[in-house]
Amino acid sequence: MTLTLNKANYLQLLTDSKIIPKLIDNETEYQEYLAVAEKLIAKRQNRTLEESVLLKLLVKLIEDYEEKTYEIDDWANVSPLEILEHFIESKGLSTEELVKIMGSEKIVNDIRKGKENINKIQAQILGNYFQISPNLFLNI
Repeated sequence: MTLTLNKANYLQLLTDSKIIPKLIDNETEYQEYLAVAEKLIAKRQNRTLEESVLLKLLVKLIEDYEEKTYEIDDWANVSPLEILEHFIESKGLSTEELVKIMGSEKIVNDIRKGKENINKIQAQILGNYFQISPNLFLNI
């Protein structure tokens, strides 16, 4: 059974989200797209087909902007911890919110104090949350 996108519902979703999907030109648009994508991600299994289609598009547009703006080469001399701290600050995350994302206060504290490196699973979690390449959080 193939589901069919309802154009009226999709257009209403665009109206409600107050964005017009297009190539992202600046940080303000980037933050707006991230906010809408995060709301759609939070819906998990309760997303409609139209919401899933919009989320997929937004993720692609966000990734394209990040690749253009935050080239991995630009981060080559920055430690994974510094990258994590940058994204924590830019998102305005509290330690408690980071613990919810990572699942453990001890892990968060050990990573932020430099006692532990971010492992591959944690990098994947952070990459998914911040919508960036998990490799930025690994010592490669």
